[in-house]
Amino acid sequence: MTKSIMFLATLVIAFSAIGLVSAEVNGASVVSAGTSSRGPATSPGSSNAQAGNVTELTITGSSLTQAWQGYFGNVSGTIELTDGSGNVLYNWSLASPQGEVYASNSSSVSWTNIQCFNLTANSSALESAFGIGANDADGVNETFSDANTHAAFSTGSTSFTAGQCPATYVYDSTGAGVSGNFEEVLLDDGTNTVFASLLEDDLSGFDSKTHDFEMLVLEDGHNGDTTTTTYYFYIELN
Repeated sequence: MTKSIMFLATLVIAFSAIGLVSAEVNGASVVSAGTSSRGPATSPGSSNAQAGNVTELTITGSSLTQAWQGYFGNVSGTIELTDGSGNVLYNWSLASPQGEVYASNSSSVSWTNIQCFNLTANSSALESAFGIGANDADGVNETFSDANTHAAFSTGSTSFTAGQCPATYVYDSTGAGVSGNFEEVLLDDGTNTVFASLLEDDLSGFDSKTHDFEMLVLEDGHNGDTTTTTYYFYIELN
């Protein structure tokens, strides 16, 4: 199956409702797509070999992950009261939106069934679907290992207490994952995996520029696989 990835830089979001209801999870429009980039190739180091010698070497290096895609950017939007035709009765503009950005490779997530992803029961199947080996350092368990640490949040009518779900911290300007900064939580609806990024307010990100969110999503690039995965983005503002 041919797949395609959208690179996300900025989201503009509008909420629709019939009658007087609270804001809820809705599809997010990807209105500005930045250029994708990846880590540079590095030149090999060298050592002069001479017959009869033995030499101790200390070698350092890095390899690009073959299991994850990164997204980051900023969010603007409104909470709206509209009718079924999209006519706006009233809206509330949000200069600094709070809430969550969600990504899933399904366009039909069942938000009424949303729950924490069960790493113990389901991580092996999820890793297998994306070509990740049981001992890979960049596996799902190894990435979403900050359990019992994320902030409390709600998805639709479902509330998650602080630290309830598997979580990770995407890197900020210090070059590290810092508790409370760029929190990402792993969810599912019983069928589809959902990545949830808790929104920040112009926080200094991995590239020392301000972002409202950073997130990781799974993508299989093992064994030279160059096909891509379509991700659908959703937003909930409060």
